[in-house]
Amino acid sequence: MKATLIGGAAFSLLTVSAFGADLGTDMHFKAATVAPPFTWTSCYGGGHAGGGWGQKDLTDTAGVLSPITGFSSANLDIAGYMVGGQIGCDYQFAPNWVLGIEGTVSGGDIGGKTTIAVPLVAAGDTATFKETTDFLMSATARVGYTWDRWMLYAKGGVAGAGDKYSAFDAFQNYDFEGLENRIGWTGGAGIEWAVWQDCSVRLEYDYYGFGQRSVTFIDNTLVLASGPENIKQNIQVVTLGLNFHVFAGP
Repeated sequence: MKATLIGGAAFSLLTVSAFGADLGTDMHFKAATVAPPFTWTSCYGGGHAGGGWGQKDLTDTAGVLSPITGFSSANLDIAGYMVGGQIGCDYQFAPNWVLGIEGTVSGGDIGGKTTIAVPLVAAGDTATFKETTDFLMSATARVGYTWDRWMLYAKGGVAGAGDKYSAFDAFQNYDFEGLENRIGWTGGAGIEWAVWQDCSVRLEYDYYGFGQRSVTFIDNTLVLASGPENIKQNIQVVTLGLNFHVFAGP
């Protein structure tokens, strides 16, 4: 009986050993893969939307509007929306800093109008001064500080705007209009979060300074006059953006 048990046990051990030997040449054990840290080094493109506000100040230093309209200056608060897109590239180094470049283009309606009393021309008469900024663009450099998938950044560079102006009075039958494309500067800051390795969202504030420029106003009703008007302007915009990254790190 004992001999039988011992023989059976020996046979089982030999069988297991042979089976293990056969598997030994085919079985491979892989070490666990450790994902490298996330990096902001990438190029990206995306879109943004938000609201803006600002100030427009008109001064009739050339005396074109005042003899006809009865006013020589106007101050206008503006507000509205902008929607657009952006493209750029970033490089992360040292190891939590990021340098990048970016271009943005936005279209929309940031504007307003104000009513100006002109009693010296006619009792109870009023004129309306209106402005609309329907285009903004920028080309900027930016620097950021990161921790994992978050980044705080500042940016600055050159900016441009497209503006439309009008000064209208139905009683006196005039309708002055002015158009311009203006170059200035911009500076801003924001925070960005990489939701996934190739997609991020950001909240950004930008200030656009365009200084004081001369804009030609033309009366389209009777062609009574035309000439330059000095207009000073600035715009501030807050946007929420979405970026899709290419060649981003894991």
